[in-house]
This record gives sequence, structure tokens and C-alpha cells, in this order.
Amino acid sequence: MSARGPIEVQLAKAQDSVPPKSALVGGTIWELKYDGYRAPLRVTSQGAELWSRNGSNLSSHFPDLVAAAEAQLAAGVVLDGEAVVWLDGRLNFDQLQRRMVSRPAVAAKLAQEHPASYVAFDLLTLGEQDLRPHPWRDRRAALEDLASTWRPPLQLSPYTDDYDTALEWLVDYRVAGVEGLVAKGAGSPYRPGSRDWIKVRSRENLDVIVGAVIGPASRPEAVVAGRYTDTGELVIVGRTTALSTRQAKQLATVLTPAATGEHPWPPRIGSGHFDGGSLDITRVQPDVVVEVAADSALQAGRHRHPLRLLRLRPDLAADDIDTFAG
Repeated sequence: MSARGPIEVQLAKAQDSVPPKSALVGGTIWELKYDGYRAPLRVTSQGAELWSRNGSNLSSHFPDLVAAAEAQLAAGVVLDGEAVVWLDGRLNFDQLQRRMVSRPAVAAKLAQEHPASYVAFDLLTLGEQDLRPHPWRDRRAALEDLASTWRPPLQLSPYTDDYDTALEWLVDYRVAGVEGLVAKGAGSPYRPGSRDWIKVRSRENLDVIVGAVIGPASRPEAVVAGRYTDTGELVIVGRTTALSTRQAKQLATVLTPAATGEHPWPPRIGSGHFDGGSLDITRVQPDVVVEVAADSALQAGRHRHPLRLLRLRPDLAADDIDTFAG
């Protein structure tokens, strides 16, 4: 591993169900999937540095974590983990985003107002020893030994090797903003760039208003979901994945295109709402309610990841949907 520059990390592939104990090499273990920034951390004789999984240097955005690493870790340590911010007992991605778009001086001020934490889940090198070829269980033992003297904001991520406990974590940690689980093989090495790990998102069902669709109302391709704020404003809270043919046909029968000037949303939604640039939407009368499955990753009240349409809710009206503080 290079002593400077980006750190290539191992990745995970998405799966809908929690893999069983026998699914991965050496037996499966399960860790929490945090709603934060993946940030491998390296300490050298020149100091500590944080990198994104895409190769961007994040050090100036997290001076609090850099200072903690330099104070508590020796040169030669390379960790894999997440930079997170806890606020009111829940992971807060908005505070992370504020840092990412701020100049170093502003990021330092934000670090004082809302300090970050570094949650480590793997140890890649220790001194001159490259631990990546070693099985997870050995890397974990070395990481636990290293972390035994840590103080906040450095933290050790928990894990479980019990399947029933993993299922409980998937539900119990949702309220704290934890996205789900990552399954790993206890006997597997750390393979940069590979997708040998498995991520499972925690999802809950909720009702939303169909404020618009992607594609024509007669052949909707996806739903643009809305909710009313407590001040009566209809805001976009997410979009669904692509609808099945059956879902599209069912939804088309109950949609009414909005009359010109009678809808609060613009006809084109920018990248501030959805990743991947702007796109045209077809605005509809916001009187249709659908049930969707959503994970816990939120940003400014919006779901960061696509929703999954489950069914129409003809028994509910838009007024039946809970409002929220916009």
C-alpha cells in the first residue's frame, strides 16, 4: 500500500435479504451500515489523512478527526471506517454535507459546533505489516487490541456473528439512522475493489402522496413522492425505482394530470432533488396515496435512496398522511 494518496477500499453488493451464517467464507458476520461518509484513514510520520472511497482527500473537512487520529494512532496505521455526525441521538447526514461544501475555516467551525465521530470497522495496516491478506477474524482481533485505548471521537464498530441478533439490529437501529447491515466472511481477506461483502438496507413501509410521475401520466415510469409540511407546503421527499408493468397500469387509472398553474412543483426537477442531473416530470393532482418501502437515509427531509412502490392506497386521502416540519 502506498504511503501517500488515495486508499482503495473493498466494496459491497446490495441484496434484499440478510445472508445466512453459511453464506460467506469462514462463516458470516454482520456489522452496522452507517449513514455517513466512507473514509479510510491513514497515519504517517507527516500526520493523518482521510480519503473518500472515490479518491478525494477529506482531511480539511474533518479537522477534528485528523487531530484525534494524530493524537491516538501511531504512524503506519491504516483504518477503514465511516465519518459520521450524531445529532439528537440520530445520525445526521446533513451536517456531513455541510462540511463537504465548506471551506476549511468554515469546516473547522462546524467541527466545533457538531463534532464528528470516526467509526472504524477494519484495520488494513499496522506499522509495516499489511493485514489485508489476513482473514477478517485476525484483522478484527488486531483492531480490537488497537482500539482498547481509544477515546472519542474514535470508535470501534460493533459486529455480531449471531443471525437472530443481526435480524434484530436491522430493525432496532433504524431509529438511530443506521442504514442496515453489511455481511462479511470471517475467513475472507480484504480485497480492494472487490464486492465480496453484502449490504442489506433496513426498510420500513410508509405512505406518501403521488405529486408527479416520471413519464406520461398514462404510462408512468416512476413516482415522484410528496408530503405536506406542517405549514401546508407540498414538498418532494423522494422518487421510486422503476415501476413494473402491472404497477404502471394500476397507477395510470387513478392519476389526473394537474392543470397549468395549479401545481406547486416546477415541470423540471434539478439535481438538488435527484442524483444524476435534472429530468422532466409530469405533475398530477396530489390526491393519490401509495405505500412505499424506504430506508433510513435522509437528507433535509428527503429520502436519499430510491423508494420502492408497494401498492396503491385507495383507502387513504392526502389529508390522512402525517405532515412534518419542513
